[in-house]
Amino acid sequence: MNAPDQVAQPSPALLAQMHQMGADAKAASAGMARASAALKNQALKGLAALLRAQVPALQQANARDLERARAAGLSGPMLDRLQLSPKVIETVAQGCEQLAAMPDVIGEIIGMKQQPSGIRVGQMRVPLGVFGMIYESRPNVTIEAASLAIKSGNACILRGGSEAIESNTALATLVQQALTDAGLPARAVQLVPTTDRQAVGLLIAMPEFVDVIIPRGGKGLIERISREAKVPVIKHLDGNCHVYVDDPCDLDMAVTVVDNAKTQKYSPCNAAEGLLVARAVAAQFLPRIGRVLADKQVEMRCDAESLAILQGVEGAEPLLRPASEQDWYEEYLAPIISVKLVDGVDEAISHINTYSSHHTDAILTGDHLHAQRFLREVDSASVMVNASTRFADGFEFGLGAEIGISTDKFHARGPVGIEGLTSLKYVVLGQGEVRT
Repeated sequence: MNAPDQVAQPSPALLAQMHQMGADAKAASAGMARASAALKNQALKGLAALLRAQVPALQQANARDLERARAAGLSGPMLDRLQLSPKVIETVAQGCEQLAAMPDVIGEIIGMKQQPSGIRVGQMRVPLGVFGMIYESRPNVTIEAASLAIKSGNACILRGGSEAIESNTALATLVQQALTDAGLPARAVQLVPTTDRQAVGLLIAMPEFVDVIIPRGGKGLIERISREAKVPVIKHLDGNCHVYVDDPCDLDMAVTVVDNAKTQKYSPCNAAEGLLVARAVAAQFLPRIGRVLADKQVEMRCDAESLAILQGVEGAEPLLRPASEQDWYEEYLAPIISVKLVDGVDEAISHINTYSSHHTDAILTGDHLHAQRFLREVDSASVMVNASTRFADGFEFGLGAEIGISTDKFHARGPVGIEGLTSLKYVVLGQGEVRT
């Protein structure tokens, strides 16, 4: 009789390495929590300068990752996410500077109220402590996470995807240099240096060191982390975002916004995956957007009514497909969009709340009451009126950077910036009062 299969255990060396990283992060978090705003801002400005100065070296490291990824057969959208272009580097450098210019919320006391007993009670904003970040593909996340950790007075342990190990290592080295130059603990930001997948299992099971885990990647990764973690998780599973074209609506605006929401970039989680159109404007709007999407070779998966209208659009026929029930749930991350006609705002809201991933949804409308209903009733982390879903981003929201977009309903929701990486504790001020 064969012995049952055994799950491979982490090596003693990996166990020791992750334990040491956890202990170092915990120690560094105390130093970050008491760091002055001036020192944290100095580190952020220094990091921005280092990023700009090291563009050629960073691109060399990134080129090695890209070469390995192509050889491994990674898809176009994945390669796009992996690329560390000068524009991407400049964006994260600006994010560091934007964070440095923002007020420091750590130590802020809010809601202070006098009680009948004489004491005053309020809440103080404090860092979470140590967060673990597990992410795939995008090396810019290394800087976004590190810069937010610095500004919010936290320490972090970062575990990027194996496909970006060279890029992430180069970026993390710059972060630690910026911390050291500012007189802050270098170990406040650590990158797991191994591609061994067992490191993830250890990181999410260290409640003695790690206060929260933030996974950022594919649905499979986030489901695994949520299932196995022994510490709290801030998560979103996918980004099935919708744009609803209402009646009445400025159709010129609608064509521009829908085009941007879908085609400006296909791979991000805030790209539109579903298009809902009010029946009253469908005959005017669908042929116009159909031509735009067909010119960009976007496949359209349609309900019967929208399919009938779009079949008359020149060049669209080869890109039209009947939609299945699964299409309403789908996050494509590709040049594909689902299309459905609805009676009006009631049906649009119902469809979105049924099928969306509660990430980002937009209404394009000329009716103020419809806009207000959509804002109140759509159960998503970001809800927009007359704007592209592509704006659902920490940088675009003025947060300086984001560590992810949470579709949870507690603590942090939507793009997670500085305040999402903090907690509140009660503070009580008295003058010798005692309870009777």
